[in-house]
Amino acid sequence: MGYNGEMSWIYLSPHYDDVALSCGGLVWEQSQLSERVSIWTVCAGEPPSLNLSPFATELHERWKLGQNAPARRQMEDRTSTQLLGASSKYFSVPDCIYRRDPATGEFMYCSEAALNGALQPGDIKTIHILQIELSQSLPSEANLVCPLGLGNHVDHQLTRRVAEGLGLDLWYYADFPYLLDAKTHVKQMVGDGWVSQVFPISPGGLTAWMDSISAHASQISTFWENDQAMRQAVAEYLDSNCGVSLWQKLRT
Repeated sequence: MGYNGEMSWIYLSPHYDDVALSCGGLVWEQSQLSERVSIWTVCAGEPPSLNLSPFATELHERWKLGQNAPARRQMEDRTSTQLLGASSKYFSVPDCIYRRDPATGEFMYCSEAALNGALQPGDIKTIHILQIELSQSLPSEANLVCPLGLGNHVDHQLTRRVAEGLGLDLWYYADFPYLLDAKTHVKQMVGDGWVSQVFPISPGGLTAWMDSISAHASQISTFWENDQAMRQAVAEYLDSNCGVSLWQKLRT
């Protein structure tokens, strides 16, 4: 399957920047050939209150966005999505750094270790709510693409869990840059019955990809020293992979 101008694609993004990071070049290539492409951000909700955990406060300070960080990150995302030629949809579940256990009221993810640990039982209801919202919103003919969850970030885990609970045939994208530390896992996927298709990315697609990540200016420091380092990393990633891969699990 290549670019044919007749396909409809929906990419599930755990956070505002994840699809831009992982496969922005592919989204641009598809949109250039009139394929209908939309990025649906799962954890795009406002914090339940301004009473943030110390960890969330620390992240806000790093991002330099102030208390209204989610709203300003959505503004970044609208610019990014426009650069890729895609449409967008936002769901009301807050980022994990804002979520509290519905039973105890305690913050569930208060450290870097918690961010990359196990999903908490308090998120079971969140998964159920999202599955209902997605099933009501998805057009029947669309190809649904979700993250593999490489890096084990809880919101990436949650997004994949939600998508797989819909009972649909899915495509998966490799979470970049988490993928760089999970290459052994990706190699093992082939032996476990996974197949990938590589989609070529043109020089124009690479430029749009890098620009779409750059639009998420508050998040660059999460992974790189500066914008230039990000652009070099994306170019090297594309060069080493000869395109962007989407994965599917063969049925047994």
